Amino acid sequence: MFIKKSLITCLYFSLLVLSGNANDTGIPAKKYYSVTVDNNNCIWFLTELGIVSFNGQKWTLHNNISQGKDLKDIAFDASLEGTGFWIATGSGVTSLKSPVTEGSGSSSYTTDNAAILSNSVLKIVVGKNNLKWIGSAKGIAAYSGTKWLDISYDDLYPSVIFEEYPITSMATNLTGDSLYVGTKGAGIARVFKNDVDGISGASVYAQWGPIIIPSDNVYSVYIEKNGTKWFGTDMGAASHYGNNTLENWVVYTKEEGLVNDFVQAIGADQKGNLWFGTQGGISVFDGKTFTNYTTENGLNSNNILCLATDSKGVVWIGTDNGVNSFSNGTCNSYK
Repeated sequence: MFIKKSLITCLYFSLLVLSGNANDTGIPAKKYYSVTVDNNNCIWFLTELGIVSFNGQKWTLHNNISQGKDLKDIAFDASLEGTGFWIATGSGVTSLKSPVTEGSGSSSYTTDNAAILSNSVLKIVVGKNNLKWIGSAKGIAAYSGTKWLDISYDDLYPSVIFEEYPITSMATNLTGDSLYVGTKGAGIARVFKNDVDGISGASVYAQWGPIIIPSDNVYSVYIEKNGTKWFGTDMGAASHYGNNTLENWVVYTKEEGLVNDFVQAIGADQKGNLWFGTQGGISVFDGKTFTNYTTENGLNSNNILCLATDSKGVVWIGTDNGVNSFSNGTCNSYK
């Protein structure tokens, strides 16, 4: 049975966000497509010009560490071994020490010196217990402490699967030892760290499962603190809770209140509201009602590429026309 919530009223609070401010970054970047927040509450974006940061006062383009690189994704690592960034690129993985300066130490990982399956690295996620997950054009690898884990999921997910159905998004469970991998065309793949320092696989979440998910083209994955899993697709979003794969699914589309069915980013604010970044604007879900924002409400663009919440509760939104931030009912614009 196709499970849906009852019809939810879509509200627009225009006056709340049109009072925001427009700010000049001094950087001619347009496309802000990946974001992470460091332990000093500095915001870091990947753009078409390279790595860009904002410390609350100044925007900085880090040409010295990103120029000429095919940047795909960025994640901050606050492990006990030292803080830093993990960056997915088209030519491997870069590990960069923080704070970032011209002389910051860095390491590069490729198929020549690491157990990654392809140098075309698409996504990277840092889980708890110093566990890094690397999603490439040929599959998933994991780095735990100073050791690359053995891969033992080939019987379930051969590399041809990821070559034919590319990885689009990834998120870990609450303990960081299980990974949910969104793909373009094959639904959700699941891998986990097993007891013998390897990576094993589990059954997929896909329409043919049968799973109550609106599409097998999954572009965003987010896991709440209560363990509820959210998947954004090109035909709406789906939530799943509990351990029974076939039960407890709910689907949300424009009919239920989403501003647009193509969901490219999902996150949460400090109040527990879910934020859905779509190709048609932002939808904020309080568990009962969607509140929608578009360019008419102050967004730089309706094409939302990434989002994250900082330690002060500000929601940062990357678009294809600069950055917006939401704080205390105000939308700020940065271009």
